[in-house]
Amino acid sequence: MSGTFVGMPGSPAAAHPAFPAAAHDAVHNPTLRANLRHATRTIRAKRARAVDELSDWAALREAGRRIKDHTLRHLDRYLVQLEESVTAAGGTVHWAADADEANRIVAGLVRATGESEVVKVKSMATQEIGLNEALAQEGIRAYETDLAELIVQLGEDRPSHILVPAIHRNRGEIRDIFRTEMGKWGRPAPEGLTDTPAELAEAARLHLREKFLRARVGVSGANFMVAETGTLVVVESEGNGRMCLTLPETLISVVGIEKVVPTWRDLEVFLQTLPRSSTAERMNPYTSMWTGTTDGDGPRTFHLVLLDNGRTDTLADEVGRQALRCIRCSACLNVCPVYERAGGHAYGSVYPGPIGAILSPQLRGTGSEIDASLPYASSLCGACYEVCPVAIDIPEVLVHLRERVVEGGPAVRQGNKVVLRPAKGHAAERAAMRAARWAFTHPGALGAGQRLASRTRRLHPRTLPGPGRAWSGTRDLPAVPPEPFRDWWRRTHGGKDGAA
Repeated sequence: MSGTFVGMPGSPAAAHPAFPAAAHDAVHNPTLRANLRHATRTIRAKRARAVDELSDWAALREAGRRIKDHTLRHLDRYLVQLEESVTAAGGTVHWAADADEANRIVAGLVRATGESEVVKVKSMATQEIGLNEALAQEGIRAYETDLAELIVQLGEDRPSHILVPAIHRNRGEIRDIFRTEMGKWGRPAPEGLTDTPAELAEAARLHLREKFLRARVGVSGANFMVAETGTLVVVESEGNGRMCLTLPETLISVVGIEKVVPTWRDLEVFLQTLPRSSTAERMNPYTSMWTGTTDGDGPRTFHLVLLDNGRTDTLADEVGRQALRCIRCSACLNVCPVYERAGGHAYGSVYPGPIGAILSPQLRGTGSEIDASLPYASSLCGACYEVCPVAIDIPEVLVHLRERVVEGGPAVRQGNKVVLRPAKGHAAERAAMRAARWAFTHPGALGAGQRLASRTRRLHPRTLPGPGRAWSGTRDLPAVPPEPFRDWWRRTHGGKDGAA
């Protein structure tokens, strides 16, 4: 998946270290830990209150799950219907198999306008494919207009959260970035800029306003696409998206194929669950919808680039495909104890946190060190599943992907059935699992081993030797009972003789 965002924008997955190594510095950075702790706890507390207002939240969650599963089962039909609807409304649809093809299409469309700059709505799909970097190589400058994305771009940084990409930055850091970098990209920050939120927001507004009024090309993603009408939907909280979607003469939207929903009635469910799960609002301040082009209103030219980039490979996995239900609310990040301590950069992908741990290894494969380690970036506590508004069983998929990493086996890559080789570094784990499988299928040997372990329990070490140190270094070895359960059961007739 060349061009996919990993580590630094546009760099290959192989360049990013495994999750434990990448997270090492983050967990020892007190400023980063404080920023993450404050932000995630604030967001999840507000979300809990917003969700509690709805007595039918569980029903909405189940409805969202069913709509997404139905759409994924019939994705071919709904994508064709979407193309027909967009075309009938005056838009043009392009199909991109991977990141490189999508970047070529967008760059070609921008060049055809004669423009050398674009304004962008916050879009994870364009970050996934490294669009900004691809456009820069063609001499086209892309300006992020979402406040958090602007902070990331000005600071030559990377997003670390799905909803709040600059969550790892505090107000003082943002003020310093604005002071030193804004002038290089356009209107400089006001003299004497402080770190008060109102002043920072006003500095960003003044900086961006000239770009909105000058730009002739806008680039967006979409939260949803309605197949029956060809309507695209963007929900946001700042109004920058509305400016990018209405002022430019040409609008180019890059959207993952999984974002389609069949009907307007289906959209109703997600417009209730997404705002509450993401920004903890009853509805987003700005919900923008557009259907093709309309004379005298909005862009005169509309292009929709439908992005695959590993999604049909993911769809082929009966367990892993549920990751494609994701509506990018980020609720799973805000409750995850691993994300709160490690931050988003350690995941080596534009998709951090629990959803990134199951989505990135499927979109990109598990061949790189970082992707092979992501399924292990979890305690399997299940909090992510409990808050997911479309009921993605993230722990189930994590375990499924761990099996793929350790054992290899059949999979689909780039539309072809392949047999994956086991990832390096898991030989001891494979041997242990195979030994356990043999023991559990030979009751006599299992019983003998249990009795031997009980009789020698005083000689057991507190930590495991060799490769086992990685496990026991952060865990206490469980104490072996003085008598195996099966022996106790036979001796006491299942406790009927009164034995404790």
